[in-house]
Parts: sequence; structure tokens; C-alpha cells
Amino acid sequence: MQATGTLSVRVYTSQAQIPLERATVVVAEPGEGGKWRLLSIQNTDSSGKIQPVQIETPALGESTSPDGLPGEGAPCALCSLWAEQPGYAMLQLENVQIFPGVETVQNMELTPLPQGLCSLQQRDERDIPVQSL
Repeated sequence: MQATGTLSVRVYTSQAQIPLERATVVVAEPGEGGKWRLLSIQNTDSSGKIQPVQIETPALGESTSPDGLPGEGAPCALCSLWAEQPGYAMLQLENVQIFPGVETVQNMELTPLPQGLCSLQQRDERDIPVQSL
């Protein structure tokens, strides 16, 4: 039996957390055969936010191991996020954990690029370690 969790994303720049409007945010999860399953592509609003994304997760009763892999008793689903905006380095987050019945709020800070570079030439990748429950 499947459950769902919710993912909310906020994209901003600088320590002042200035929202980035019209940044593109991609939400995907690992699929079969090494392919990605696209869950959402959205542009941020004037607050730097996207509409919440519903993501299938394991049911609470199926969680058998706090450090198991998804599909093997893990208490959560994993997804990846990409955010980009012209003039900023693309940010890619791996292994974002989505728990059943919980809203996961993911902040994404984009770094301004030096003039003449595009986001495909410079990007920031971060792997979020699985929480030890």
C-alpha cells in the first residue's frame, strides 16, 4: 500500500534569501534501468516557490529499517531536484527524503555566476545523506 508525502521548494539567492522568480525547478525520482521518472517541472512564483508536489512514499506500516533503501523497508522515498535561472549556477540536490504524511520543505540557494558563464558550465551538486532514524 502506498502513501504520499509533499515536497515544497523555495529558490532564493544570497544570505538575505532574496526570492528568485521564474527559476525552473525539476523534481525527479530514480526509475528502472537507471532512468529518471519526471515528477514535476515548474517555474517559481514571485516568492521563489513552486506549487507543492505530491510524491508516493512507502506506507508507515511498511517501514522496516531506518537505514534501508527505498523499496527495501526504507521509511521514505528519495527524489532529486534541479533548479536553474539564467545568470546563476544550477543547483542539483540528490537523495531528498520524502516521508509519508509529511511536508518536506527544501530551500535552494542559487549562486550568481561571473559574467559570460552559463549555468550548464558551472553547477553545484549536493548529495543529502540519509538521516539515521
